[in-house]
Amino acid sequence: MKEKAAKTNAARMLDKAKVAYELVSYEVDEEDLSAASVAHKLGQDVAQVFKTLVLHGDKSGHIVCVVPGDEEVDLKKVARVSGNKKCDMIAVKELLPLTGYVRGGCSPLGMKKTFPTYIHQSAAGLERIYVSAGLRGVQLRLAPQDLIRAARAEIADIVLA
Repeated sequence: MKEKAAKTNAARMLDKAKVAYELVSYEVDEEDLSAASVAHKLGQDVAQVFKTLVLHGDKSGHIVCVVPGDEEVDLKKVARVSGNKKCDMIAVKELLPLTGYVRGGCSPLGMKKTFPTYIHQSAAGLERIYVSAGLRGVQLRLAPQDLIRAARAEIADIVLA
């Protein structure tokens, strides 16, 4: 019998918005928190397992980017779509105090504050995607349109070509 995943802030936020989703648990490997590892454990294509990255723009402040697990965020493209001249990834040590989440368990939903959020355009062509539920070892499986609406996100081309 599959053990039931714990409700997270992200899941509660989706419940409140009446969004259909599924919590999917997997075994965490502290040595490999990559999206590719998570996708493998879920038996899914890595292009459907999205990672949540937090950046800092020189004009807008913090920005959240949600990109396919097999892609890398393009800092120049993110700067352009977010109205910044320059964007950089935040340091891992800043993640928990800023978002309430740890590396490998950062969800685009339910952060301490709401930040401008950009989801890679490939999500729009998929029926379901996976994003962190806010805990290592738990993913949310949901329709990308529901995530876009819940996160008040914009679709954008934000990965390296």
